[in-house]
Amino acid sequence: MAEKRLFNGFNTRAVQSGELRDPRFGNVTTPIFETSTFVFPNSEKDAYIDNTRNLPYIYTRWGNPTVQAFEEKYASLEKAEHALSFSSGMGAITSVILALAERGDKILSVSDLYGQTFYFLNKVLPEYGISVEYISTDRLNSGEFKPSDYDIIYLESITNPTLKVPDIKAVSERSTGKKIIVDATFASPYNQNPLDLGADVVIHSATKYISGHSDVVMGVFSTNDKSIFDKVVVRRKTFGSNPDPIQSYLALRGIKTLGLRMEKHNKNGMELAKYLRTEPRISHVYYPDTEIGKKVLRGFGGMISFELRPELDVHVFMRNLKIPMVAASLGGVESLITLPVETSHSSMTKEERERIGITDNLVRFSIGIEDHVDLIDDIKQALDKASES
Repeated sequence: MAEKRLFNGFNTRAVQSGELRDPRFGNVTTPIFETSTFVFPNSEKDAYIDNTRNLPYIYTRWGNPTVQAFEEKYASLEKAEHALSFSSGMGAITSVILALAERGDKILSVSDLYGQTFYFLNKVLPEYGISVEYISTDRLNSGEFKPSDYDIIYLESITNPTLKVPDIKAVSERSTGKKIIVDATFASPYNQNPLDLGADVVIHSATKYISGHSDVVMGVFSTNDKSIFDKVVVRRKTFGSNPDPIQSYLALRGIKTLGLRMEKHNKNGMELAKYLRTEPRISHVYYPDTEIGKKVLRGFGGMISFELRPELDVHVFMRNLKIPMVAASLGGVESLITLPVETSHSSMTKEERERIGITDNLVRFSIGIEDHVDLIDDIKQALDKASES
């Protein structure tokens, strides 16, 4: 397979790194190895090696060439030594945390989290004797925590759905010796590499920007620490949360255009943020182009959240949009819109949601790669309909 660090440019690495090309076939793209098992022992002197074991492949739950090609391509973009993929983003999150946390450990987490992550931390981990405390992103950035009280610090590089930005670099500098895990799904490797900022582990829902076409459910993690990688390998193999080779092939294809797509997402996001901040029918706009965002992000992405004024019916607004579809995911080429209270954060109580700023009128908009003028015109006409109702 192509060397992870062979190329400098992001788009060159996105296209060339990790590809499994065999000159005996002359194949341009990596094949789909849709096989459950491999000949083993494999005595061929040039046998391809499963990098989770440093031995020839034996079984797809342990490792697969198509899956590994995707992992190596992703690792090259994350600038990481090791990467592993999973059957979902939550598969990555749960496997990583259960690999690193032990009974009696204490985790500090940002409070404004993806709803399913919050459920896992708040409801599941206590059953394993692992406690979790929460801190707002603002308090975290102000240094209002004592690192010595915790074993692991869990962050979202851009929080979901209020789009606050933790200062990963400052947190890591204050928390020497503590494991720092960052879910960087909203940023993507194009806009941020948390390992360069001091994080120990990076997680993505590859379902989102990395795959980019709303046709894949996958997760991925990366690290520069071989001991962490080995622990997570054991959890994936044991939990059975490995991705299917076909899903990996689709993710491998999607990630090749990540840089091109993110340029458009970044541009569209800025244009919509400018418009929404001048729109009198919008009471609040969340977009990560803050001072800290400018410090730790290279671009601000295609996620924006905004609140309609209380007198407007948010459901009328959403029903009248022509371009974005009402759907719960994000990061695809097509625009999607959703109400967090009904989707990503529906498992939280109303009090828990309001504590982190998620109101009933808060809309989360995943901006696609359509032309921003059309998206703005669409929002205007839907607001007009909501104003008339």
